[in-house]
Amino acid sequence: MGILNGKTAVVTGSTSGIGLACARTFAGAGANVVINGMGAPGDIEKERAAIERDFTVRAIYSPADMTKPSEIAELIALGEETFGSVDILVNNAGIQHVSPIEEFPAEKWDAIIAINLSASFHAIRAAVPGMKTRGWGRIVNTASAHSVIASPFKSAYVAAKHGIAGLTKTVALELARSKITCNCISPGYVWTPLVEKQIPNTMAARRMRRDEVINDVLLAAQPTKEFVTVEQVASLALFLCSDDAAQITGANLSMDGGWTVA
Repeated sequence: MGILNGKTAVVTGSTSGIGLACARTFAGAGANVVINGMGAPGDIEKERAAIERDFTVRAIYSPADMTKPSEIAELIALGEETFGSVDILVNNAGIQHVSPIEEFPAEKWDAIIAINLSASFHAIRAAVPGMKTRGWGRIVNTASAHSVIASPFKSAYVAAKHGIAGLTKTVALELARSKITCNCISPGYVWTPLVEKQIPNTMAARRMRRDEVINDVLLAAQPTKEFVTVEQVASLALFLCSDDAAQITGANLSMDGGWTVA
């Protein structure tokens, strides 16, 4: 019997990468899931159907735009109307842009703050009333090593991830007596399809070999010289949703190969 039997999880940004790994891990623990994110319709349907087939749970898809508060509220409502509750919320949707501050496009700043930070606020705001009514809930926010440190040329991303860390602490304090926990996970570099696609461009731009890009660029800050895997992040998220983690709230849990201990 799965530890999440009878629960429903909403996972934003879950058509690939960390979010998809979380959705599949929660389904494997018995939860019905609502996935959300971008991608080709056929690819999204393939992943949705695979969750149902592989884990004998129900999985539905919402195309909610994470820059639009009304659609975020509709995403939570869809989970509640379909399954009767939203017990677990994973705020994972995120985008990135790299540019010097004086050249950083204003529209990119606005989009990153909207998707990487404000969307989490709107989703939590919509999900908490139902969690309070049922007397149980788990909120897990995907932060980043950049929630505690900075890197150049990532002003919007670093600002958003620092904001996620603060939002997590505040929500945890507000809900401390409601049996609802709120934590964030801060991965370092995670091996995802997006990272894999970026490697050839970096090789060409820097005239470096593949192994040099991986070790000297992507993993330069991670002492273990190993990528975090999406499965590792999803496993930690699952633990945070368990009864064993009931007294962990407001935590920012690093999973970065030692990056932020230096």
